[in-house]
Amino acid sequence: MALLLPASALAQSFNSGVTAGEITNQSAIIWGRAADPGSVRAQVARDASFQDIVVQRILQADASNDNTFQTRIGGLQAGRAYHYRFCVPGGSGCSSVGTFRTAPPLSLRTPIRFAFSGDETGVKQTGDPNPYWGNFKAFQSMVAENNFFNIDFGDTIYSDPEVPGAPTALTVAEKWAMYRKKLAIPNMRKVRSATGLYNHWDDHEFINDFSIPENGRPLYNRGVRAFHNYEPVTFSDERGIYRSFRWGKNLELFFLDERSFRSAKASANGTCDNPDTGEPDLAPTAPQSTRNFFSILVPSFGQPVSQACKNKINNPTRTFLGKPQLNRFLDDVKSSTATWKVVMNEDPIQQFYALPYDRWEGYAYERLQLLNALQNANVDHLVFLTTDTHAALANVVRERTLTGDVAPSNAPATAPVDTPYQDFVIGPVATTPFWQEIDEATGVNGSGHQISNIFFKPPANGNSPGGGMGMACAQGGENSYAEVTVTRDKLKVEYKDEDGNILLDSDGSTPCGPYLLTG
Repeated sequence: MALLLPASALAQSFNSGVTAGEITNQSAIIWGRAADPGSVRAQVARDASFQDIVVQRILQADASNDNTFQTRIGGLQAGRAYHYRFCVPGGSGCSSVGTFRTAPPLSLRTPIRFAFSGDETGVKQTGDPNPYWGNFKAFQSMVAENNFFNIDFGDTIYSDPEVPGAPTALTVAEKWAMYRKKLAIPNMRKVRSATGLYNHWDDHEFINDFSIPENGRPLYNRGVRAFHNYEPVTFSDERGIYRSFRWGKNLELFFLDERSFRSAKASANGTCDNPDTGEPDLAPTAPQSTRNFFSILVPSFGQPVSQACKNKINNPTRTFLGKPQLNRFLDDVKSSTATWKVVMNEDPIQQFYALPYDRWEGYAYERLQLLNALQNANVDHLVFLTTDTHAALANVVRERTLTGDVAPSNAPATAPVDTPYQDFVIGPVATTPFWQEIDEATGVNGSGHQISNIFFKPPANGNSPGGGMGMACAQGGENSYAEVTVTRDKLKVEYKDEDGNILLDSDGSTPCGPYLLTG
């Protein structure tokens, strides 16, 4: 039985904010945390003054869950705002008030507006009063957009925080501490309480580039437990956190779980190590002519990639989603009656060859299997929204981009070959930017920016080395988020910097978007 503290003690302990997740047209999960164990009364009302309360129930803040608590509230009306809070039974102390809006009825055509980003850590360097990577200004700007809902999409903590001297969080208690650190940042609490917030994991809730075959199920279980304690997300052993949500007639969101069921990366056990560096090759699937072109910048590209590495990347038995989830998603998206199918995709599905191991590109056969299945079923009005890469990248999803690249057996013989789909990658909120990561990987300052300008931006004409990725945006040095507006016949994606201004491309002057899809 949980220890019941005096009301005054518990009232002072609602210091981690509140949030509501998993919003549907008739339900939501509301979440809070106390500093100490005890009973808590959850209240949901139609008004901000809590005169019209629709639900009340008693919850327990228990040390076994780091004093977090959550409950699913059902029976709500579609398309309306609700307010919620947590109070001390018999006392006067209550938490801050959160707000969410339920989704509209399935048959209603109404514009929907939301924002998404991800990749944030609240860890400080020893002796510094501020978080090393900033105060989550992108989340503050997302709140100012007054959206129907927002999405904190992946790497909601960094168990390995990319902060000099900071230790890696491997235990449940250490991961709890990471969540508490980020909730100490006001902008994090603001975005969690301002409207409904869908949450999702990626690798850093566990450890960098995580897979169960490489890093073990015990670490997975610890990451799942800590994540579930702090993020109100539906989870099961069978589905992981794959789920979908309908927002009226115009929109259905599909959240893919790209961590729970994947095979080990092709780079595991040194299979793809470059002989010059002793580390995984930086571009194992790029044509050798492209590698030779860039060998002035990256000398290790002069070394050929082992056939074992190529075979492993293209092996049709390796999986990214796991066969049950792949089939479930294909069935669900094919049968969706929503006009726009928005796939929340943890890792980029567009091609750009650089360090592909942890992305869809590193599971090349299944990537094309999915794209071919979507096209063969004539699934239209579908778009991928992605984080993970710490950059703003916008591009067509291609089956194959460069002639002479390393491709699986189900790839087309020629390049470039486009699909009808686009992949919009955004972020980070607060962690190492992509260009800095590339500089560190190559050992050459400025190489990340150069690669954006001379490889990511040039048109994808299929010729090597003259062919590029043809990206509409390739900004790898700014914290950012994306604002998405969905109507009956349009889907608009606006790339914004952390201050809410239009994000500028790698040249520093050209706007990234807005990108308008029609149909």
